Amino acid sequence: MSEVTYTAVATSTAEGRNGGRATSDDGVLDVGLAVPKALGGAGGGTNPEQLFAAGWASCFVGAVRRVAGTKKVPLSDLAVVAEVTLHHDTEAGEFTLSAALHLEASGIDQATADELVHGAHQVCPYSKATRGNVEVTLDATVG
Repeated sequence: MSEVTYTAVATSTAEGRNGGRATSDDGVLDVGLAVPKALGGAGGGTNPEQLFAAGWASCFVGAVRRVAGTKKVPLSDLAVVAEVTLHHDTEAGEFTLSAALHLEASGIDQATADELVHGAHQVCPYSKATRGNVEVTLDATVG
Protein backbone atom coordinates (compact mmCIF):
# COMPACT_ATOMS: atom_id res chain seq x y z
CA MET A 1 0.00 0.00 0.00
CA SER A 2 1.26 3.49 -0.81
CA GLU A 3 1.80 6.25 1.69
CA VAL A 4 -0.70 9.12 1.67
CA THR A 5 1.12 12.30 0.70
CA TYR A 6 -1.74 14.79 0.55
CA THR A 7 -5.53 14.85 0.27
CA ALA A 8 -7.30 17.82 -1.29
CA VAL A 9 -10.84 18.47 -0.12
CA ALA A 10 -13.26 20.64 -2.07
CA THR A 11 -17.00 21.14 -1.91
CA SER A 12 -19.37 22.28 -4.63
CA THR A 13 -22.71 23.72 -3.56
CA ALA A 14 -26.07 24.84 -4.91
CA GLU A 15 -26.41 24.19 -8.62
CA GLY A 16 -22.83 22.96 -9.17
CA ARG A 17 -21.63 24.14 -12.58
CA ASN A 18 -24.71 26.32 -13.02
CA GLY A 19 -24.33 29.07 -10.42
CA GLY A 20 -22.85 27.18 -7.49
CA ARG A 21 -19.58 27.72 -5.64
CA ALA A 22 -16.54 25.50 -5.24
CA THR A 23 -14.48 25.91 -2.10
CA SER A 24 -11.53 24.11 -0.56
CA ASP A 25 -11.50 23.09 3.07
CA ASP A 26 -8.60 25.47 3.78
CA GLY A 27 -10.43 28.44 2.22
CA VAL A 28 -7.75 29.13 -0.40
CA LEU A 29 -9.99 28.09 -3.30
CA ASP A 30 -13.32 29.89 -3.44
CA VAL A 31 -14.74 30.30 -6.92
CA GLY A 32 -18.11 30.94 -8.44
CA LEU A 33 -19.23 28.41 -11.04
CA ALA A 34 -21.16 29.21 -14.19
CA VAL A 35 -22.06 27.63 -17.48
CA PRO A 36 -19.79 29.25 -20.08
CA LYS A 37 -21.29 31.60 -22.65
CA ALA A 38 -19.99 29.17 -25.30
CA LEU A 39 -22.51 26.65 -23.93
CA GLY A 40 -25.35 29.16 -23.79
CA GLY A 41 -24.84 30.06 -20.15
CA ALA A 42 -24.38 33.42 -18.48
CA GLY A 43 -20.62 33.02 -18.01
CA GLY A 44 -19.04 35.07 -15.26
CA GLY A 45 -17.59 32.12 -13.37
CA THR A 46 -15.30 29.18 -13.87
CA ASN A 47 -16.41 25.66 -14.71
CA PRO A 48 -15.27 22.12 -13.95
CA GLU A 49 -13.45 21.78 -17.27
CA GLN A 50 -11.35 24.90 -16.62
CA LEU A 51 -10.52 23.73 -13.11
CA PHE A 52 -9.55 20.29 -14.40
CA ALA A 53 -7.41 21.83 -17.17
CA ALA A 54 -5.63 24.10 -14.67
CA GLY A 55 -4.93 21.20 -12.33
CA TRP A 56 -3.70 18.90 -15.09
CA ALA A 57 -1.50 21.59 -16.67
CA SER A 58 0.08 22.39 -13.30
CA CYS A 59 0.69 18.74 -12.47
CA PHE A 60 2.04 18.05 -15.96
CA VAL A 61 4.64 20.83 -15.66
CA GLY A 62 5.94 19.08 -12.56
CA ALA A 63 6.00 15.75 -14.39
CA VAL A 64 7.97 17.28 -17.28
CA ARG A 65 10.48 18.72 -14.80
CA ARG A 66 10.77 15.34 -13.09
CA VAL A 67 11.42 13.49 -16.34
CA ALA A 68 13.88 16.17 -17.47
CA GLY A 69 15.73 15.86 -14.16
CA THR A 70 16.12 12.10 -14.46
CA LYS A 71 17.45 12.54 -18.00
CA LYS A 72 19.70 15.44 -16.96
CA VAL A 73 18.00 17.77 -19.46
CA PRO A 74 18.31 21.40 -18.36
CA LEU A 75 15.08 23.38 -18.73
CA SER A 76 15.03 27.15 -18.79
CA ASP A 77 11.51 28.07 -19.84
CA LEU A 78 8.49 25.85 -20.20
CA ALA A 79 4.73 25.90 -20.05
CA VAL A 80 1.98 23.36 -20.46
CA VAL A 81 -1.31 24.33 -22.03
CA ALA A 82 -4.10 21.88 -21.23
CA GLU A 83 -7.28 21.91 -23.28
CA VAL A 84 -10.12 19.92 -21.75
CA THR A 85 -13.11 19.46 -24.03
CA LEU A 86 -16.58 18.43 -22.94
CA HIS A 87 -18.36 16.20 -25.48
CA HIS A 88 -22.07 15.39 -25.56
CA ASP A 89 -23.15 12.12 -27.11
CA THR A 90 -26.73 13.09 -27.91
CA GLU A 91 -27.74 9.55 -28.88
CA ALA A 92 -26.59 8.07 -25.56
CA GLY A 93 -27.42 11.22 -23.58
CA GLU A 94 -23.97 11.11 -21.97
CA PHE A 95 -21.06 13.50 -21.57
CA THR A 96 -17.37 12.64 -21.91
CA LEU A 97 -14.08 14.51 -21.83
CA SER A 98 -11.06 14.65 -24.09
CA ALA A 99 -7.83 16.53 -23.54
CA ALA A 100 -4.89 17.96 -25.42
CA LEU A 101 -1.65 18.67 -23.58
CA HIS A 102 0.75 21.06 -25.31
CA LEU A 103 4.30 21.41 -23.99
CA GLU A 104 5.98 24.70 -24.87
CA ALA A 105 9.73 24.69 -24.16
CA SER A 106 12.84 26.58 -25.09
CA GLY A 107 16.50 25.67 -24.99
CA ILE A 108 15.97 22.06 -26.12
CA ASP A 109 15.49 20.41 -29.50
CA GLN A 110 12.21 19.02 -30.82
CA ALA A 111 13.15 15.37 -30.28
CA THR A 112 13.97 16.05 -26.63
CA ALA A 113 10.73 17.99 -26.15
CA ASP A 114 8.75 15.12 -27.68
CA GLU A 115 10.52 12.65 -25.40
CA LEU A 116 9.78 14.79 -22.34
CA VAL A 117 6.09 15.22 -23.11
CA HIS A 118 5.60 11.48 -23.65
CA GLY A 119 7.63 10.62 -20.54
CA ALA A 120 5.67 13.10 -18.44
CA HIS A 121 2.42 11.53 -19.63
CA GLN A 122 3.61 8.23 -18.14
CA VAL A 123 4.33 9.67 -14.67
CA CYS A 124 1.82 12.52 -14.23
CA PRO A 125 -0.88 11.49 -11.71
CA TYR A 126 -3.61 13.19 -13.78
CA SER A 127 -2.49 11.30 -16.87
CA LYS A 128 -2.47 8.06 -14.93
CA ALA A 129 -5.92 8.72 -13.48
CA THR A 130 -7.47 9.36 -16.90
CA ARG A 131 -5.56 6.73 -18.91
CA GLY A 132 -7.92 4.52 -20.87
CA ASN A 133 -10.87 6.73 -20.02
CA VAL A 134 -10.06 10.10 -21.62
CA GLU A 135 -8.72 10.51 -25.14
CA VAL A 136 -5.50 12.55 -24.85
CA THR A 137 -3.45 14.23 -27.56
CA LEU A 138 0.14 15.22 -26.77
CA ASP A 139 2.44 17.61 -28.59
CA ALA A 140 5.46 19.78 -27.97
CA THR A 141 6.67 23.04 -29.46
CA VAL A 142 10.18 24.39 -29.02
CA GLY A 143 11.13 28.01 -29.32
